[in-house]
Amino acid sequence: MTTRVPSERQMHWHAYPFYGFVHFGINTFTDREWGFGDEDPSLFNPTHLDCRQWARTARAVGMKRLILTAKHHDGFCLWPSRWTEHSVKHSPWKDGNGDVVREFVDACAAEGIEAGLYLSPWDRNHAAYGQSAYIEYYHRQMDELFGGDYGKLHEIWLDGANGGDGWYGGANERREIDRRHYYDFPRIIEKIRTLQPDAVIFSDAGPDIRWIGNESGTSEPVCWGTMDPSKIVIGDCDTEYLATGEEQGTHWIPPEVDVSIRPGWFWHPYEAPHSLQRLISIWFTSVGRGHGLNLNIPPDRRGLFAEEDVLQLQALRDAIAANFRVDLAQGAKIHDLDGEHLTRVVHLPPRTRVNCLHLEEDIADGQHVASFEVDVYVDGAWKSVAKGGTVGVRTIVPFDTTFAEALRVRVTRAIGPVALSRLSLYHAPNVPL
Repeated sequence: MTTRVPSERQMHWHAYPFYGFVHFGINTFTDREWGFGDEDPSLFNPTHLDCRQWARTARAVGMKRLILTAKHHDGFCLWPSRWTEHSVKHSPWKDGNGDVVREFVDACAAEGIEAGLYLSPWDRNHAAYGQSAYIEYYHRQMDELFGGDYGKLHEIWLDGANGGDGWYGGANERREIDRRHYYDFPRIIEKIRTLQPDAVIFSDAGPDIRWIGNESGTSEPVCWGTMDPSKIVIGDCDTEYLATGEEQGTHWIPPEVDVSIRPGWFWHPYEAPHSLQRLISIWFTSVGRGHGLNLNIPPDRRGLFAEEDVLQLQALRDAIAANFRVDLAQGAKIHDLDGEHLTRVVHLPPRTRVNCLHLEEDIADGQHVASFEVDVYVDGAWKSVAKGGTVGVRTIVPFDTTFAEALRVRVTRAIGPVALSRLSLYHAPNVPL
């Protein structure tokens, strides 16, 4: 069976392309990115944990969803799991009676944003990791997190993180697994579908959203929402294939760009957020290319988003909003020209300054545009200013500021009938350099 068009849950995901990751846990207090699994739970002790501050900040900067690392590779659980002692129930925070996951989902609900969770399949703390007993442990933890006690979740984030050195209950050894089969992801996905039927599932191979193939915040100009999931194994993937998808792919599995606002995923006192210009560039190569932008904001040891991160998020929000305040195509005369593929011409007042084009296809019928060119009419002649690849749900193409009396978009290759649902033009003050 092929499903080359978005499902209802995928269409909902496409409607909210900017959301946040929250990497928070024992690593926040040990200054590590990957914990070894031997950490003392008493190290986890945020002094001013406020999940409402996280959710309030996210909503204020235009994020519609937050995803929390309920458990990272170190195995430390941010909820009082009954199946392990390596959790908040043995921390001094709230005298061992706290539950970060509960406070997180409640905060998201209170602020009107969606909640998602990440449960790492790798566990460097658990003694049975690498054996079948650990898989049953993982499923019991899925029951705890996804079974309804924490309400409706909108995204479940999976990856193939696997085997290596770890504490493993005191063994202090390296363990390797069969990365293609050990976790049995088909069983995991089937369980999530049963427990949280409305949640989109992210992983290398979907089934709803795929990884873009890197953590640098970049993507390719030609990137198809379709791919063949039989060619990808979670945890053992071809990143080049993930980056481009496949023109004739059998399933609609669009990409998510996951990247942190800082160099690391967890908070470190010596790190600072990326520059505004870099964040703008990330936005254009993720949201601006029709992908989801899952931007990580790591809470500090207080349990708060750091002030400098909040300020940078606000600056990004303001810069993007300033770009798209005035649509120069709104109210303009627009017509299509006959030809093998669509050519759309927008007529503008003389010497209109433009530098940014926004295109969208009606993806309810799939993705068809493979390449296009952008020309402006100036001084009595057409002049090429940009070339683009796929369009899909959205592509936003910046180019050098130029004067124009008209602008035309020429679809140069398509794999089906082209139906552009949006063409907008801007003179944007904040575009990638």
